[in-house]
Amino acid sequence: MADADSLKSLSGLLNGIAQKVYYGNSEITEDLLKNEIYPEMPQEEFHALHEKMRGVLKSIATADMDQTQLEAFLTAQTRKQGGGGVSSEQAAALGRFWKAHRARIRESLLAQSRWEPGLRSVNWRVDLQTASTRGSTSNTPVALVELELGRNGQDSEFVCLEFDELKVNQVLKKMAEIQESIDSIVHHS
Repeated sequence: MADADSLKSLSGLLNGIAQKVYYGNSEITEDLLKNEIYPEMPQEEFHALHEKMRGVLKSIATADMDQTQLEAFLTAQTRKQGGGGVSSEQAAALGRFWKAHRARIRESLLAQSRWEPGLRSVNWRVDLQTASTRGSTSNTPVALVELELGRNGQDSEFVCLEFDELKVNQVLKKMAEIQESIDSIVHHS
């Protein structure tokens, strides 16, 4: 019976960590988890368990491990010497927890990584500007760009931009610089 209670407590701890870290529940604190799930455990011992489970769960979540990867990872964790690994009971609880929560945690991580507001669509065309504000004719090409921006669950906002050939070239140059910066970061990782 003590093993069942231990697994239930560990499952509760993992759920609490997921609520706080991945689901944005700010009411869940380390002290609340200790008092509710492990009231008899000394604070230092609970803190070590909490940090270990949080770290293992973070490793599993950031790698978005499938079942095979998870089994290999947890097997390696159970074979670690010293206090850095997990017990086979903890590994089993982590496996069950991940199987039940993988999709929801993945969605949460994706949502946390999105910039808001997001770009929903881009429409553009090239027109000839036939008259200027002073009344003279020019027949110069202009690019008209319409950006649809929005946050999840809200109506879109539209931004309309007009570029002459020089501005289009400047935008393209800046976009190339941004792409180079992204590529250098990705290749260094």
